[in-house]
Amino acid sequence: MNAFQERRARLLAQMQAAGGGIAVIPTAHEVMRNSDADYPYRHDSYFYYLSGFAEPEAVVVLIAAGAQSKSILFCREKNVEREIWDGFRFGPAAAQAQFGFDGAYAIDALAVELPKLMAEMPTLFYSLGHDAKFDAQIQAALAAVRQQARAGVNAPSTIHELRPLLNEMRLFKDATEIASMQRAADIAAGAHARAMRLSRPGRHEYQIEAELLHEFRVHGAEGPAYTSIVATGANACVLHYRAGNAILADGDLVLIDAGCEFDSYASDITRTYPANGRFSAAQKELYEIVLAAQAAAIAAIKPGACFNDSHDAALKVLVQGMLDTGLLTGTLEEVIKSGAYRQFYMHRTGHWLGMDVHDVGDYLESPAGVTGSARPSRILQPGMVLTVEPGLYVRPAAGVPEQYWHIGIRIEDDVLVTPEGRHVLSAAAPKTVAEIEATMAQGS
Repeated sequence: MNAFQERRARLLAQMQAAGGGIAVIPTAHEVMRNSDADYPYRHDSYFYYLSGFAEPEAVVVLIAAGAQSKSILFCREKNVEREIWDGFRFGPAAAQAQFGFDGAYAIDALAVELPKLMAEMPTLFYSLGHDAKFDAQIQAALAAVRQQARAGVNAPSTIHELRPLLNEMRLFKDATEIASMQRAADIAAGAHARAMRLSRPGRHEYQIEAELLHEFRVHGAEGPAYTSIVATGANACVLHYRAGNAILADGDLVLIDAGCEFDSYASDITRTYPANGRFSAAQKELYEIVLAAQAAAIAAIKPGACFNDSHDAALKVLVQGMLDTGLLTGTLEEVIKSGAYRQFYMHRTGHWLGMDVHDVGDYLESPAGVTGSARPSRILQPGMVLTVEPGLYVRPAAGVPEQYWHIGIRIEDDVLVTPEGRHVLSAAAPKTVAEIEATMAQGS
């Protein structure tokens, strides 16, 4: 049994425990970019997690019915003429054998076969509201079954939201997933090092972005896991800035937030470095604060700790740094309680990472009888992967020391929770002041 079959079996077991039924999981649609050109196709993460099948126009159907439980794939037919234009297609028969399904049909048969599969199923496991086009197909299939009521055929009487079940499964990475994420992190770490070596005053942000993309693809990544941020100077204080045509200036910092996707799993790394290869005194001072905050946050990650513990650990170091440098006044407790620190640090310290950059999974526990904001922070367990990304962003403002103006710093790594504590997947990316300056000297 391969990893995808094992995941389908686990989901089927959960469905059976809930009384049985049918689950329907479609992949993503192809999307037109303009005229007759499509955006690069990327399958739906939930669909791929259960199937390993990367072609468009496909649906997984799972039937939880005791000894008659089975998994079925709907996909495109073989079509030699279309393969000349668009590339290889498995077709139902080959896909069934290759991906370990119990049955397979052509996608064109979905409208006919889905009502048959739904009949006499007590529950439909499906996520409504995420795909209006496919929601209509589900509604049509339900209507077709209900039309047979006089003949004694029953349609599912309950719709069960499917994604929470899959979210909990995806939150815990198996050995295959961890290996893919390690490879994605290694490739991205190499890309950050390449960007450092090839950065110098006078180059454009988009040229540095091109170096990242080169490193991603030449080492086998499918491409960037998200739109890369390459921000020089004051642009680094814009959290979601996209690489533009700004020129790296002598004396400016460059903030790069970039990761790649390998085998459908993402990396997410941020590094900040001086365009000229040497940190100024003010830049180094703030950088060391962020680096210390990140070290404290990473140290807080271990089995049994809360997800929020890393954020709280980083925040204390950052706020103390704000006080020590004169960015803020008051006491540590006063600044944290008032939220005054948000002028310079306005985001959380991390998020789940996996097939999606901001991956699925609940950040709060769900103890019986506790709801809403009263729910405690999620307890970390081995197999979870999260990012750790504290930062400082200093915009010109009255009372803010001028030597720190326009300095934006973020340091981000990908961290796996292990039985012993934690493992930093992205440790190969240069991070200390000495490592960064030595790496940049290699390119001069």
